[in-house]
Amino acid sequence: MVFSYISHLYCPKCSSTYDHLKIQQLCICGSPLLVEYKIDELKRNLAPEQIQKRSASLWRYHELLPISSTENVVSLGEGMTPLVELKKLSQEMNIENLLMKDEGLIPTGSFKARGATVGVSKAKELGIKKLAMPTNGNAGAAWSLYSARADIKATIVMPIDAPKITREECAIAGADLFLVNGLISDAGKIVGEWINRNNIYDASTLKEPYRIEGKKTMGFEIAEQLDWKCPDVIVYPTGGGVGLIGIYKAFKELIQLGWLKSDKLPRLVAVQADGCAPIVKAWEEGKHSSDFWPNSSTKAFGINVPKAIGDFLVLDALYNTDGYAISVSDQELFTEQRTVASLEGTFICPEGAAAFSAIRKLRGNGWIKDKDKVVVLNTGAGIKYPDSTDVQVPILQPDDILS
Repeated sequence: MVFSYISHLYCPKCSSTYDHLKIQQLCICGSPLLVEYKIDELKRNLAPEQIQKRSASLWRYHELLPISSTENVVSLGEGMTPLVELKKLSQEMNIENLLMKDEGLIPTGSFKARGATVGVSKAKELGIKKLAMPTNGNAGAAWSLYSARADIKATIVMPIDAPKITREECAIAGADLFLVNGLISDAGKIVGEWINRNNIYDASTLKEPYRIEGKKTMGFEIAEQLDWKCPDVIVYPTGGGVGLIGIYKAFKELIQLGWLKSDKLPRLVAVQADGCAPIVKAWEEGKHSSDFWPNSSTKAFGINVPKAIGDFLVLDALYNTDGYAISVSDQELFTEQRTVASLEGTFICPEGAAAFSAIRKLRGNGWIKDKDKVVVLNTGAGIKYPDSTDVQVPILQPDDILS
């Protein structure tokens, strides 16, 4: 059995091609590289019915993942997160069918485990022993833990304001962890200099080609969970945007395979915070790349990315699906976080709350219709952000009686 139908890497800007069996980072032109598969060959040898008989992890799609052999797979059982029907919120927002893809239930508590399992597996296959990356928290935690499982030494640099629990995950996994008094862009500069001096594998967002392949499995799962049909809208909290790029790539590959019951792509929505909205600004201006967002700030720390290296890929996905880019305030997202918890009993992360807040706005302005089937990505567990809520709790004395 062929484990993977990977063909090669290619540049979406200049069309240069690269060998996936060698260590590759960015294209010579500076663009991220993407993975190409032998789709026509795979189409002859695999049907969606075969996928559905496999174990419930993202590795059920191994033919469309870049690892050549099962012995190189580094896994903690990630994937196949539930697609939860939200009946109360659907009624409250006047949307007939609102569904949440809940990535808070994945290993390490966030969708970053998807990129880590595939990225670390490929690093292991390529014989890499050391890697480094900047992070806003959850990606560093995931890559540290999966690297430990693969016997790879990780060096992680994150902003000092990143969630404390992600710092602890990196440290307990044995990664070399450093904090910077600044943003992820400042952490990225430090990592870049460190990598150049020490010739270490750069696992930064989209500077290796394989994280996106793990993230795209969210798209595969959504399609499979909807009986190989596309929802009308997918709403995604966007920082670096790898998940949105991956979901778009997934649906295009499914169309090529002929597995979808319609060739119409879902309309993709990129959600950012008012305090850091470079993709939104570029989309509103009709541009194909974004400008650096100065003095960026938001409590939804995972989307505080002032300039994404793959911004052009995010914007292309929005333009090509008749999508939308929208920002919300921190106050709006925290209000939505409480609403989702009180109505549906799920404690979502601030980034996921931003996506719900965006749905409310888009339903309000009529872009989302009442009959639309809408899938929203909650990208992590709310409990990973213990300081994100300011809950006032009364303190009782032993002899107090509740009224």
